[in-house]
Amino acid sequence: QVRLVESGGGLVQAGGSLRLSCAASGAISNINTMGWYRRQAPGKERELVATITRADNPNYADAVKGRFTISRDNAANTVYLQMDSLKPEDTAVYYCYAPGTDALSVYWGRGTQVTVSS
Repeated sequence: QVRLVESGGGLVQAGGSLRLSCAASGAISNINTMGWYRRQAPGKERELVATITRADNPNYADAVKGRFTISRDNAANTVYLQMDSLKPEDTAVYYCYAPGTDALSVYWGRGTQVTVSS
């Protein structure tokens, strides 16, 4: 099992910045890619924000390209999401995500709330 724990959410004004962190523990060898999804409203599906492979290859959703930066520290088993130029529509619960290398497992954190006021 892999445990993912997020931190760094909060309330910020539009145009501001926040940095999210996600620390992985447990069976780390079972994961390669790590990333972030978000759910903008209850009942709405989670959407991809960004992912990054262990080799530091990032992938971003179009909605956040140029504003968000994903990075990782493999030694610390931690992935980060630097969010700049935040918009009210970025308000969401952000979930850390890691698909298992077995192509069957998917690990999720509990989520951290990000609220951007206008």
